[in-house]
Amino acid sequence: MSSIADRVTLLFRSKANKALDRAEDPREVLDYSYAQQLELLRKVRRGVADVATSRKRLDLQLVQLQQYAGKLQTQAQHALAAGREDLAREALTRRNAVTSQLTDLQSQQAALQADEDKLTGASQRLQTKVDTFRTRKETMKATYTAAEAQTRITEAVTGISEELGDVGLAMQRAQDKTEQMQARAGALDELIDSGVLADATLPAGRDDIQAELEALSSGTEIEQELARMKAQLPASAAQPAAVEGGSLNRPTGQEAP
Repeated sequence: MSSIADRVTLLFRSKANKALDRAEDPREVLDYSYAQQLELLRKVRRGVADVATSRKRLDLQLVQLQQYAGKLQTQAQHALAAGREDLAREALTRRNAVTSQLTDLQSQQAALQADEDKLTGASQRLQTKVDTFRTRKETMKATYTAAEAQTRITEAVTGISEELGDVGLAMQRAQDKTEQMQARAGALDELIDSGVLADATLPAGRDDIQAELEALSSGTEIEQELARMKAQLPASAAQPAAVEGGSLNRPTGQEAP
């Protein structure tokens, strides 16, 4: 049972793979891959923009803290000049805290600047790869489209050739049958002429010799009938008939003797 199940699974996978292969269009796959690369490039650029925005915020905070540190330094000097050493000491204490914050922010700014530079370089390299892929994609799509069109034309021509081949075979068979029938008709005519076969169109028991004999007998009977009719005619009627018969046989332009 396990072997049968494995074979069924293998058969199903092979059928599914063949169906997917027929349904797969390389042009659609290329377009999808290009769209995925564009999406990745968009994310990288968005990351660069986010890092740059964070760095800009740190720049503003650094400027504000530097201004505040300078203000505290001035206030400490004024307090000391006014004899308020305690206020001067407090101002200097706050300035030192601000200076410490400035140091931390400057470290963060340097790290963000490095990340921004790194992401900017990656974005530029990715942009170059995407542009190169787009060029290759369009070239491959055009090549595939041309090959597909050529394949369809070849298939159409092949189908026409096969159809014409079938027509040629049919014509050859028709010609062979025609020649066979002509040869058969000629052979039958020869057999009929030689007397081996009887002509079915003639009455039963009648052939060419019989037809000639009957024609000769029919001519004799006509002559005998004419002789009997002449013998029955009166003498006076028989002579003009003879004369007329002679005039019928006399050439034109000659008189009777």
